[in-house]
Amino acid sequence: MTNGPERLTKAQRQNAAREKARVMREEAKKKARRNRILLQSGIGVGILAVLAIIAIVIVNVARPTSNAGPKNMISNGIVLTSTTDYAPTGAVADGAKPTPTKQPDDGRAHITIYEDLQCPICQQFETANSDQIGQWLDAGSATYEIHPISLPNLDASSNGNHYSSRAASAIGCVAQYSPKDFFAVNKAFYENQPEENGHGKTDAEIISTIKKGGASSPDISSCVKDERFKGWVKSASDRALNGTSVPNSDLKQITGTPTVIVNGKYYNITTNQQVADPATFLAFVQSSVPSWSPDGSGATPRPTATPAG
Repeated sequence: MTNGPERLTKAQRQNAAREKARVMREEAKKKARRNRILLQSGIGVGILAVLAIIAIVIVNVARPTSNAGPKNMISNGIVLTSTTDYAPTGAVADGAKPTPTKQPDDGRAHITIYEDLQCPICQQFETANSDQIGQWLDAGSATYEIHPISLPNLDASSNGNHYSSRAASAIGCVAQYSPKDFFAVNKAFYENQPEENGHGKTDAEIISTIKKGGASSPDISSCVKDERFKGWVKSASDRALNGTSVPNSDLKQITGTPTVIVNGKYYNITTNQQVADPATFLAFVQSSVPSWSPDGSGATPRPTATPAG
């Protein structure tokens, strides 16, 4: 027996050294292979990311922003002559100015409203007055010109959803493709208005609201998803909020919503009663239109407000 480890021969030591070197070479090859795969994967992901960015840029360039408006809104608003009819017009062309509506002195109440579909006070006014305004329309004693706009503070109040401007664009789609349903759809938007400072609504939810108002054209759905009138909403809103005059009134610009005008007279809403009491609005209309009657008996039998163009 020996008292220590067995000593290796020279040949054994050389073989052990060669084996160790071989193992180290194999490990180095494996490491190099792993690094090469990781590098190639990283380059691939980077290329895909760059291609995705390029694709987005190409799509945006291929789809230039247009300020053209919807048909039947050449004044930037639609003129309703009944709850199921309207005054047909062309559209505001890209880069062109809107054509103000001509309101004849015909004994009718020509009601104009600038609204934001996210506006809670607009909702209160609509809830209180839509039924009686609808009755006046169908009796032939009134016209109703609705201008959807988007207030910047309300557009920012849906946690990045931009519901205010998207809803305005969507109801522009209704004016173009299903204008006879505009009154009912407008009402449906207020009945299904999301909470201010909430999360707004998705395209699918907006389309569902439109269908609740009776408009179900596939053209409307694609128009909503494309935000086809996004540029027009901004242009119409900027003109209303930053302009120097509001057609058919003495106002210089719109300072809030709802802004309601009857035959040139501004309905100055300062109390909850003026917003939510239909009798108060009825009294204002009667004071604004001499000899006016809700049943249309005081109106002359001739065409109602007709937008030029």
